[in-house]
Amino acid sequence: MYTKEFDVRWSDLDANRHMANSAYQNFMSHTRMAFLIDNDFGQREMAQYETGPVIFNENIYYFKEIHQGKPITVSCEVTGMSEDGSLFSFRHNFYDYKGRNVARGLMTGAWMNLRERKITALHHDLHVKIKNFPMAGDFKIMSKEDTRSHGEIPVDIK
Repeated sequence: MYTKEFDVRWSDLDANRHMANSAYQNFMSHTRMAFLIDNDFGQREMAQYETGPVIFNENIYYFKEIHQGKPITVSCEVTGMSEDGSLFSFRHNFYDYKGRNVARGLMTGAWMNLRERKITALHHDLHVKIKNFPMAGDFKIMSKEDTRSHGEIPVDIK
């Protein structure tokens, strides 16, 4: 499992003096990008193929508070991907300095062609890389329906 250690900074806290919601998202994003970079799928490769990630949703489940003063570890696992590589899902677990699981983040997203501004299948070279990433034990092949499994759909106003 891929992990990254962080110090919780003053700027990561909210008015209740525990880690703010936005800090969880920032640590997940940082860990995810480090995972991609360490697997040769960083900004350089994305720019080469005019591809960028789009996040559809992120859900965070809090088990215990995180405070400043002790390091935390954030994990990153690929939990799903569509056959063409256009869709993906990741799971992040947050661990305190004693190794206790204090929060979990789940996210789904897709790859977008930055020129056409449309969700796209990954270029063959990137698809080969992502298919060789370490996958979670509960990894599954995703479909478009998985991106809407939460039941939320757009509702236009008149």
